[in-house]
Formats: sequence, C-alpha cells, structure tokens
Amino acid sequence: MGEKTEFEPGDKAPNPGVYMEVGEVSFHTEIQNPKMITMERGETFPETTNKDRKWKKKTKAKVH
Repeated sequence: MGEKTEFEPGDKAPNPGVYMEVGEVSFHTEIQNPKMITMERGETFPETTNKDRKWKKKTKAKVH
C-alpha cells in the first residue's frame, strides 16, 4: 500500500513541505492560482476554499 497523496482538512501532514489545493480529481481539474501553504510534519491541514478541494504536496518542476 502506497503513501496517501491527497489530504482533507483536519488530516495531519506526513512530511514537511509546501502543499497546494487541488480539485476533487486533481488530474481532471486545474485550479487557477491555487492556495499554497507550508506545513511541518504533524501539523493539521486547514480548511480549503471549497468542499470539493483537497491538499496535495507540491512537486518540484522537472527541468529538461
């Protein structure tokens, strides 16, 4: 079983990092100017801007 990648408000952050809001199905919904937060391990995720969004760890952009 893999590590959980999307988190709901009230969940605890598994690792430190920058997390951003994503749509309910992140690969189908793109949010313009998503809310981003910096979290430490064990901190509680805050509310999202609407009930259909979740938090996901921001990934580093790949350089080609």
